[in-house]
Amino acid sequence: MALITAEHQSFGGRVAYCRHDSKATGTRMRFSIFLPPGEGPHPYVIWLSGLTCTEDNFTAKAGAFRKASRLGLAVVVPDTSPRGKAVADDPEYDLGQGAGFWLDATRAPWAEAFQMDTYVTRDLIEKVETEFPLKGGRRGIFGHSMGGHGALTLALRRPELFASVSAFAPIVSPSRTPWGQKALTAYIGRDLGAWRAHDAAALIEDGAARGRFDQILVDQGEADPFLEEQLRPRLLAEACAGAGQRLDLRMRPGYDHSYFFIATFVADHLAFHAERIR
Repeated sequence: MALITAEHQSFGGRVAYCRHDSKATGTRMRFSIFLPPGEGPHPYVIWLSGLTCTEDNFTAKAGAFRKASRLGLAVVVPDTSPRGKAVADDPEYDLGQGAGFWLDATRAPWAEAFQMDTYVTRDLIEKVETEFPLKGGRRGIFGHSMGGHGALTLALRRPELFASVSAFAPIVSPSRTPWGQKALTAYIGRDLGAWRAHDAAALIEDGAARGRFDQILVDQGEADPFLEEQLRPRLLAEACAGAGQRLDLRMRPGYDHSYFFIATFVADHLAFHAERIR
């Protein structure tokens, strides 16, 4: 059973912070969940956060739950990595704890616990659908930055699990950016062929999930300091155009990489998912 460590009423529903044991990571993992008013079962979305974040950043800062309540949509927010003194870590912010990159590591010392793909696609889904009133099989996924990368790649790799996908300022091609190259090298090695399975632009180029998503929604701030070096949304646009995948890439003048940006447009993303997973 998940241990509920805190609970709050919000917009007629409730937010719970939870802990549970994960077989994938071999650690105790954390997540938050917003449940809208009513008995359910509710359709739901999974939000994946970016570098350095926990389950609390989106929960406390995104301002998502008013719209989610109106839509009857539950929201699940996992932590971004396993944590603890016995878990491998790195002194830099972009590797190790808080930087799991939503993949299954294959190289030491990361492989022992950093199994974030399997954690989300198996352990987390099983846990929340078993213990909360959620509609199994009616779920979407979205995220920000590293989490936007995770949302895109997990949806493209496992389209049978997700009916919709969107992202804010995603790392669309980690094999071609410094953040991604560092993480992929550390977690899975220098095999550039293996990197393609964790690169949204490459996955689309290679035909992943062809015909499964009627549209992918991406919001990107034009004042984002990471736009050109780390995010490179045009690579996703080019891949989608070449593969015939419909993409709504909305470039937002003046907006940066922060939760002020996310909070401005999160209602649009929730409505986008609700339309597809009801």
